[in-house]
Amino acid sequence: MNRYPAWKYALLAIVIAVGGLYALPNLYGNDPAVQVAIDGGTADLAVLEQVERTLELENLRPKSIELTPEGVLARFDDGDSQAKAVDVLGRQLGDDYVVAPNLAHATPDWLRAINGEPMVLGLDLRGGVHFVMEVDMDAARRQQEDRYVEDIKSLLREEKIRYRNVRKGADGIIAQLGSEEHMDEARSLIARQLPELLLSTENEGSGFFLRAQISPQKLQEIADTALKQNITTLRNRVNEIGVSEPVVQQQGSNRIVVQLPGVQDTVAAKRLIGTVATLEYRAVDEVNNPMTAMTTNTVPPTSRLYEYQGQPILLSRSLIVSGEQLVDAMAGIDSRDGRPQVSVTLNGVGAKRMSDFTIDSVGKRMAVVFIEHKPVKVTKEDGTEEFETKIEERVISVARVNEPFGKRFQTTGLDSADEASQLALLLRAGALAAPVAIVEERTVGPSLGKQNIEQGFKSVAIGFSLVLVFMAIYYRVFGLVANLALACNVVLVVALLSLLGATLTLPGIAGIVLTVGMAVDANVLIFERIREELRNGNSPQAAIRAGYEKAFSTIADANVTTLIAAVVLLSFGTGPIKGFAVTLALGIVTSMFTAIMGTRAVINLAYGSRARLKKLAI
Repeated sequence: MNRYPAWKYALLAIVIAVGGLYALPNLYGNDPAVQVAIDGGTADLAVLEQVERTLELENLRPKSIELTPEGVLARFDDGDSQAKAVDVLGRQLGDDYVVAPNLAHATPDWLRAINGEPMVLGLDLRGGVHFVMEVDMDAARRQQEDRYVEDIKSLLREEKIRYRNVRKGADGIIAQLGSEEHMDEARSLIARQLPELLLSTENEGSGFFLRAQISPQKLQEIADTALKQNITTLRNRVNEIGVSEPVVQQQGSNRIVVQLPGVQDTVAAKRLIGTVATLEYRAVDEVNNPMTAMTTNTVPPTSRLYEYQGQPILLSRSLIVSGEQLVDAMAGIDSRDGRPQVSVTLNGVGAKRMSDFTIDSVGKRMAVVFIEHKPVKVTKEDGTEEFETKIEERVISVARVNEPFGKRFQTTGLDSADEASQLALLLRAGALAAPVAIVEERTVGPSLGKQNIEQGFKSVAIGFSLVLVFMAIYYRVFGLVANLALACNVVLVVALLSLLGATLTLPGIAGIVLTVGMAVDANVLIFERIREELRNGNSPQAAIRAGYEKAFSTIADANVTTLIAAVVLLSFGTGPIKGFAVTLALGIVTSMFTAIMGTRAVINLAYGSRARLKKLAI
């Protein structure tokens, strides 16, 4: 007799039921949507009402509009309405709001409550969010000039060459020296140490001036480096938010294309990839009076005026360390007062600078300045729109140095845990070499074209149907059982892809098709072995038992070797290859389960209790 114990039937039923439940969200599809959030804040009912009024004035009627933890989400019937809504809301709400297109799942709430989400489809199947970002090359040049100013000061101090000041001018860096002799010494030194600078001298009255300009070759190198570093940093940031198989690539000489398949919180993604945020640590000017500097509008040349907690404060122009020296950042909670903090780790250069400063400054105060570069859309007089970079600086913390420290320390003064988490993420992912502005954003359709995808799915459906028909005709009842197992196999693969959050691409579909073939192959091996046992004169019950037992080793060998190949592809492959390997590996595991245990359970139910069975419908 061929019978399974009750626990095997229960296990099989539970696996199929759970698989069907978590594959179900894929039937509901997605809605074109627009997500609105307050830049740096939390959306509330007032924002929801403002979005509703704005859309109503433009005769745009969303399918639904709701308040979510990420902001206001308005769903639309088609992509055209979505695109108009993005344009209208972005224009009417202003720079205080972040407006981004989205593809919102239409999954019911009860499925979401148990973490039921559809598969993430790749750009070649569903598309995703598309950003075109322009790198501010002028800002990269200005940042390099700032570094050269500090380098020239350091060189002159080390060689004890007297100078009055070193500053940026309209067309380069200007160093004012004390005498003509000092000017000649400085020119020789800078030409030797910084050969990429073009030097010229001029005398005005009693002043001796040395002008330094960055060479064209160096400017091109700065632009190329800034673009490459920004691409690397954006890839790191995208990896931080867990987007599967993103596209981050160069377009032209100063633009970067970022495509994020299956992104749900596009506002968070837009903030993350478009924001230039960093920290600067500066000494507090303890000598001059900040109130006097503010009221008289006279700031000492060695200091800069800021505001902290509603009061003016003077900070030194000389940096202790900046975001370039940060190598790691982790958000957490300060154990002393329970407020959010960011634990910072510096590289060797930054650790030495911080250690040198704190050793000499015990008892003095140090401030942390948070700097954020935001792209702002500006309308020119001729009606054209362009993006300008708006720089916001604010002092987030002022603390007294109680003891020397260097490589690791904590930064406090943040408003919320979300702000601490986002700042740590930005610092950890790396600072952009130059600010970027999002000059184009949209949701994109499948890159391979709708017609090609429809034909691809149609070919899969036709091939799958032909296999079902052949199995049903050739193996009769056993073929129908195999078809049932085949359908369950596909459901389980879809469920696993959904649970794991893996991205399904066209190569991934090829992997599924291959596993369907392997699952059919396993059933063919079993059924042919059963027919062979029947031809040898064994009873139907003995033939069933022997067929499954003797075919197992052959099926296991074939599937294990293919699984090894899939693991190798998964380990060393990238992009489409990895997508193929994921579905192939999952499909092998599920096909082994359904082809061996699944079909055996159904066959046992149909024939196992029939003691006087004379023949099999195979």
